Amino acid sequence: MSNAHSAGVRSGLLLLLLPLQAASVAGLGLLVTGPLARRWPLSVEDGVNRALADRRETLVTAVSAGMSRLAATESIVTLTLVAVLALLLVPGVPRVRRWRNAAFLAGSVAAQSAVFLLVTVVVGRARPDVPHLDAAPPTSSFPSGHVGAATALFGGLAVLAAGRLSGARRALVVGLLLLVPTAVAVSRVYRGMHHPSDVVVGLLNGGCTLLVMAYALFWSTPGTRTSTGLPAPRTRPDDTGAAHTATRIPTAAPAGPGRTVVVRHPHGCDDGTAARVRALLRGHGCTDQVWTSTTAEEPAGALAARVAEADTALVVVCGGDGTVRACADVLSGGGIPLAIVPCGTGNLLARNLRLPADPDTALREALAGTTVGIDLGRIHGDGLAPTRFTVMAGAGFDAAMVRDASARLKRRLGWAAYVLSALRHLGDPRMRLSVRLDGGAPLERRARMVVVGNVGSLQGGLPLLPDARPDSGRLEVVLLDPRGVAGWLAAARHLLTRPATRASGPRLTGGQDRRAARGALEYFSAERIGLRFARPQPRELDGDAFAAGTRLTAEVEPGALRVCLPVRGPAEPVAAAGPVRAADGAEEPGGARVTARPPARTGRPDGVR
Repeated sequence: MSNAHSAGVRSGLLLLLLPLQAASVAGLGLLVTGPLARRWPLSVEDGVNRALADRRETLVTAVSAGMSRLAATESIVTLTLVAVLALLLVPGVPRVRRWRNAAFLAGSVAAQSAVFLLVTVVVGRARPDVPHLDAAPPTSSFPSGHVGAATALFGGLAVLAAGRLSGARRALVVGLLLLVPTAVAVSRVYRGMHHPSDVVVGLLNGGCTLLVMAYALFWSTPGTRTSTGLPAPRTRPDDTGAAHTATRIPTAAPAGPGRTVVVRHPHGCDDGTAARVRALLRGHGCTDQVWTSTTAEEPAGALAARVAEADTALVVVCGGDGTVRACADVLSGGGIPLAIVPCGTGNLLARNLRLPADPDTALREALAGTTVGIDLGRIHGDGLAPTRFTVMAGAGFDAAMVRDASARLKRRLGWAAYVLSALRHLGDPRMRLSVRLDGGAPLERRARMVVVGNVGSLQGGLPLLPDARPDSGRLEVVLLDPRGVAGWLAAARHLLTRPATRASGPRLTGGQDRRAARGALEYFSAERIGLRFARPQPRELDGDAFAAGTRLTAEVEPGALRVCLPVRGPAEPVAAAGPVRAADGAEEPGGARVTARPPARTGRPDGVR
């Protein structure tokens, strides 16, 4: 039995504890309303309710009203939906973990509600005999549904925050979140809606639900992440030989003799971030630092000149995908490793490489990590000089979206600015194009956009190219051609509900294609892709807009860029993924073949081979 299947069985068995929990709470309720009703401390509950009702004050009543409304059904449902959506879109977290976090929170709230409703069918308890400040719902007073729901929601958020934050910030956030259900419990008793025992059992009900859901979704599932921080290898029926694995460079980070060149985007990397980067590098032994800022004319700054004038041990890029792309173009095929400090709008390469979203943490973990070779894409076209990309190149709808995204909104909203721009282009006409894969016959198509990718996930982990891997030695292609509202919905459903990478099945070759979402999506895979458009189309590379044109030719450069990545221990499972190629050509233990890097270049590219 596989580990994944065993974990699924364990999770399912643990969820069977929920009916046992419902039976236990119902049994406790029958005791509270029956033989224990006249025993201490239950015998003094009516006195507590009357004492609070006699001492009500305007300010306390107003605060308690707010807490009661916060835990009302409408508020809990709305807040849960917002929180789940935020969890699915949070950056810097693997897609499977995002879905598991969202399932944990939504499942906890739903399971608590189900237990509550089942118990109220069995246990009938009248509300306290005092003036009620809220409308009394028809359900039993035992247990408190408001308190149980608040515990499941805010307690669940506290569990997630405890796993993501650290230090004083974790203590503050977790403490504030856990105060909410307690405040709701006191408010419900104060407002005459529940006996003290009702809210105590409500807290227990919500807490037990969180415990069961956490065990089922987190603590019973083994991790499958490799030590390099990239997803664990996947196997396919067409794989031959031993599985490829990542090779760790003996030095934890490329510090030592030689200078460190830091390329800084002046808008993305503010002065505070720059100061922290400088200090982190010094602390890691990189005392000889040379900084260069990017400009519109020099998107990599003076990197080429700085690398040529002295022995360089490390290049650090503080910027977004466009800055990383420009620096990768300079370093392609050389032996100088690159560390990424994500400071841009999208940071898609950093996200796909599983780098932390926080710039300081990303650099700290990269410096203590390992060096891995990743592929680059070489591309050129009419009006587009030969260059390279690390993430994706596209034409049509996505390029128009990138071109027309407001710079002001990007600074304020981040990648959400692209969503607003995309809405303006939903009605753009389709384009006619031909696709030539690895020198084969041209394929005539109509589409709204075409994307060639070195990696596969967009913001929020959206798997646009599920087969793409930055070390596969191939480029992936997707054509988007939805017809009408139904087509857009089919494409959205397909992308939102599929795994980030395909766990099995043969990989596409240059002569194959695969359609999905009722034909709205069509996928190809090749080492060299030629695109011709009937009319000039907007084009983009790694989030930077380029002049419209009628041609694009892209070719993969296997293992051309060395990147510093964190070393991960066993952690949350991520979608199965392909092999990781080591930075240097070698043979892995057990005979696994690793493709060597291309020969080093001494200057910028002057053509596409």
